[in-house]
Amino acid sequence: MPYVTIPGDTDLQLYYEDSGGEGRPVVLIHGWPLSGEAWAAQVPALVDAGYRAITYDRRGFGRSDKPEGGYDYDTMAGDLNELMTQLDLTDAVIVGFSMGGGEVARYIGNHGEDRLVGAVLASAITPALCITDDNPDGGMPYDGFTGLRDECREDREAFLRKFMTWFFSNPSELAISEDELEGVLRITEQGSDQALQDTIIAWSTDFRADVEKFTVPTLVIHGDSDNNVPFEPSGKRAAAMIDGARLHVVSGGPHGINTSHAEEFNRVLLEFLGSL
Repeated sequence: MPYVTIPGDTDLQLYYEDSGGEGRPVVLIHGWPLSGEAWAAQVPALVDAGYRAITYDRRGFGRSDKPEGGYDYDTMAGDLNELMTQLDLTDAVIVGFSMGGGEVARYIGNHGEDRLVGAVLASAITPALCITDDNPDGGMPYDGFTGLRDECREDREAFLRKFMTWFFSNPSELAISEDELEGVLRITEQGSDQALQDTIIAWSTDFRADVEKFTVPTLVIHGDSDNNVPFEPSGKRAAAMIDGARLHVVSGGPHGINTSHAEEFNRVLLEFLGSL
């Protein structure tokens, strides 16, 4: 299986899958608490359209190593940078779903856009979800994040089932089948307790300074019935902050629009990619 080695005091192995080919690289960054498997509905569509699709499992999730630390966005964006550098990806588009949008933002903020021709924020936590004195338009105060972390710590299985039901509901009706939900829950079993808990706190990161550095064409795609990352404090604000951003709102879309509304998601993504 292919791995990228992330150097450090103890080297870390980051699992990835690469369709290969000569097409433009499209790097897909998954959300919490999933893995690269969450992009199963997108990879075939991208490959069929001639793109090189690359997924990877964030540290602590899926088939990647599960260290005790490093679940802050500077480190996680550094992992993305290692992937981009070691695979020598250029002329690329990075697509971040949910907390993966934070990696897109911090990657651009810390590492620049030299390897990029575009970016996608999908159901993303950008620009700043945590309500603070200077960010009153966020989605939740800091104790909301610690409360979610504590719920996950106290009863992981029950919390994940509740969270993933919200994830795919719009807002109260499940937008995928029960069998699909069970399949997603199986993916969540691969995440380490430490990674699950620490990355919940990382969602409170303020990415406004990073988002202001976007100059590449950017697509923002978000559901209007998102329970987990409501559109108003996230997708709507991010699109307004990024000059020339293209905004697509999925009517009736829950958080997990790349699964529940895969056909629409893929159509909009491919239209954006084709315009670059």
